[in-house]
Amino acid sequence: MNNKSLQARKNKAFARGQGTITSAFIEKALNAELWDVEGNRYIDLGSGIAVVNTGHNHPRVQAAVQAQLEKFSHTCLTVTPYACAVELAEKLNATTPGDTPKKTILLTTGAEAVENSIKIARAHTGRTGVIAFHGSFHGRTNLTMGLTGKVAPYKAQFGPFPGEIYHVPFPNAYHSVSIEESLKSLSMLFTVEIDPCRVAAIIIEPVQGEGGFYQAPADFMQALRRLCDRHGILLICDEIQTGFARTGKMFASEHVDIEPDLMTMAKGIAGGFPLAAVVGKAEIMDAPHPGGLGGTYGGSPISCAAAVAVLEVIEEEQLCERAIRVGESIVSRLNTLQSRFHQKIGDIRNLGAMIAMELVHKGDASQPDPELTRAVVDEAARNGLILLSCGIRGNVIRFLPPLTITDELIGESMGLLEKTLDTLIG
Repeated sequence: MNNKSLQARKNKAFARGQGTITSAFIEKALNAELWDVEGNRYIDLGSGIAVVNTGHNHPRVQAAVQAQLEKFSHTCLTVTPYACAVELAEKLNATTPGDTPKKTILLTTGAEAVENSIKIARAHTGRTGVIAFHGSFHGRTNLTMGLTGKVAPYKAQFGPFPGEIYHVPFPNAYHSVSIEESLKSLSMLFTVEIDPCRVAAIIIEPVQGEGGFYQAPADFMQALRRLCDRHGILLICDEIQTGFARTGKMFASEHVDIEPDLMTMAKGIAGGFPLAAVVGKAEIMDAPHPGGLGGTYGGSPISCAAAVAVLEVIEEEQLCERAIRVGESIVSRLNTLQSRFHQKIGDIRNLGAMIAMELVHKGDASQPDPELTRAVVDEAARNGLILLSCGIRGNVIRFLPPLTITDELIGESMGLLEKTLDTLIG
């Protein structure tokens, strides 16, 4: 069994729409390292797209899962509940920003969390309109595709999408979209498209994920909070990629000093086990009638046990602080590379260990280089380094290492990145 033969089998067995970034078929993983079926080793700077923030196979998470598996694997939370789900909900309610009492629902996927946040917002407000942002990513279901602000590959071929979804520009200084321009677009939307009294929610990623790792400025987030309060609109923060210590805080909303009405969570919540949540102000969360929220696998006991362990690891190993140090270390090396390859590396940005390198032609932000970006991802994999790309123009390399990555592996990974760039750019 080797990578080539497995890829051939995969091509025959899987629909082409569920593609893969690399053809390395992983056999085992530990912390920030992966080994494929041929024994090749990789440093993982993707973490399964910000999922294993506590590293692959953290012993605390493994032990929690094994202990739960000895008891039972599934009963359905909405049929016969269990203690670990209650414990997790209590911990999430206590962890989210703000002093308002909170409540939680547990689900399976990030897209499911986003859909349920919209259901809750509509039930609470009695309104139907939803506003999202250019460059956003909220999922691949029909409603979440409608909310997503990027056509290819997520929306192409798959419409029509639900009505009463609107998009406005996301503030982005690197691409000359000011806070004022974004707020002005919101005001114009209220003038020509939908009365604010019909808007249930504004949903925003505090740091855009698939959109390119652009951070929403604090002034903008605070202006959104005031605007939502003025018009009775709920503010939903999609923290699916930014949550669980990734940005140097438990949640990125804490960096901008706001309290969201609702928050969506998934990815890093359970150390690699399928779990998602919506956490929000108790009065709002209680708006849907009993039975209106739920799902067969939502709040899996295996995943809940893993998530409780993840929260303990984040606190005991001080992973918020570690995320800041990891970000500083990687950005320092990237800045050195930018000084060498300034015609190609247009921008370096980060919030904690959510790090991006934007590739352009001739140092010009208006000239993206998606071809080089794809080549970097491919060549890096050949060199033993797993990287991910993103961005609405396909020209951003994102770095999402496990927060438990060692300093030695950071140094080695940056050496592999430099080798990759030397090969491709010279």
